[in-house]
Amino acid sequence: MVEIVPIGAGHIESFHRTLDLVARERRYLSFVAAPPLESTRAFILNSIAEGYPQFVVLSAGEVVGWCDVTPKSGPIDARIGVLGMGLLPQFRHQGIGTRLIGRVLEAARAYGFARVELTVYRSNANAIRLYEKAGFVIKAVEPPETCPEEIDKTRLVMALALERPGHAPPR
Repeated sequence: MVEIVPIGAGHIESFHRTLDLVARERRYLSFVAAPPLESTRAFILNSIAEGYPQFVVLSAGEVVGWCDVTPKSGPIDARIGVLGMGLLPQFRHQGIGTRLIGRVLEAARAYGFARVELTVYRSNANAIRLYEKAGFVIKAVEPPETCPEEIDKTRLVMALALERPGHAPPR
């Protein structure tokens, strides 16, 4: 049994461990280890203070996954959010990601983001299906990275326009 809750200061160390484990898989994130704990703490506390949509998946009180949307840098892109997410391997393929991304996108819409973007490796077919199911479309394909692993690290940039409550989507 898992629960999806907004991240709190008490989740930081557990979140950091989970982020590090997913990064060390070297298949899904663009870094191979979590940033230092203090950098992660500063990022999370700032996200909480700013009210950015950030949720964690808890199992037995420990963070086993996350999903967040933070604004792109710069005032011109401030209404464009960037989505990041991950789940520990034993919690994948159970519908948790679908529930998690749904909660985050609902919060991103309420926060006032007009669009959410993400990047995903072409080799991550499960994530691509999840994002497409949530309404994301491929916006761009970046040149492939060269890497020693047998993983296609071509990055797909995907985007989702968020419909605000009471407003029709643009046609």
